[in-house]
Amino acid sequence: MANKETFSIPTISCGHCTMSIQNELGELPGVSRVVGDVEAKTVTVEWDEPASREKILETLKEINYPAA
Repeated sequence: MANKETFSIPTISCGHCTMSIQNELGELPGVSRVVGDVEAKTVTVEWDEPASREKILETLKEINYPAA
């Protein structure tokens, strides 16, 4: 059963931001889908083990797009 969560990312300002986030999170083992929404400033992530909510939040912080 995949996990799915939408994270609020206040620092998203353009399509390039969402592409960066999608690329970085997409490289995490277990992450199956990443969809960014510039207007809503959100990223929806679907994942299974070994990915985790903590790992996703940690990665967002590392790439300077911390979740709110």
